[in-house]
Amino acid sequence: MLFHSTPKKMAQRIKFKLNGNSVGVEIKEDEPLLDVLRSSLNKTGTKFGCGLGYCGSCTVLINGKAARSCMTTADFVEGKEVVTIEGLASENDLHPIQQAFIDNDAFQCGFCTPGMIMTAAGFLNENPAPSRQEIIDGMEENLCRCGTHGRIIKSIQEASEVMKQDVKL
Repeated sequence: MLFHSTPKKMAQRIKFKLNGNSVGVEIKEDEPLLDVLRSSLNKTGTKFGCGLGYCGSCTVLINGKAARSCMTTADFVEGKEVVTIEGLASENDLHPIQQAFIDNDAFQCGFCTPGMIMTAAGFLNENPAPSRQEIIDGMEENLCRCGTHGRIIKSIQEASEVMKQDVKL
């Protein structure tokens, strides 16, 4: 009888910046960034939703651009800058997007909120003065089952006004 074994996935160590701090972590081959953030680095604000990149709950910033961490292999961030929801605020102040979400009550259950905020941050980095329709189009691929879309749009509009004045990620 012939037995076939599955090749062992090789582990490797990567280094990157996470929320402004240099980190090094052991990863498995093809391991999703989401798993590394949540399990190895204890950044649980980044949520597992669909696991297929459709819902947006796992969104983080990689070099300032929004990316689905469930669909990004951890080795991709070697030498890059990753920002999670935990790293968006400064030491003393919430990020304008976070503050706008609170001010406008733009969440109910809160599960999608970190991904919404991180997608909005990446979107505003690329388009700092969006129209309402551009915000709708830019946020289209993030899902919210609670139905706070109108308040989310308003929050992003308000945050964009504040960010034009002083904040850039």
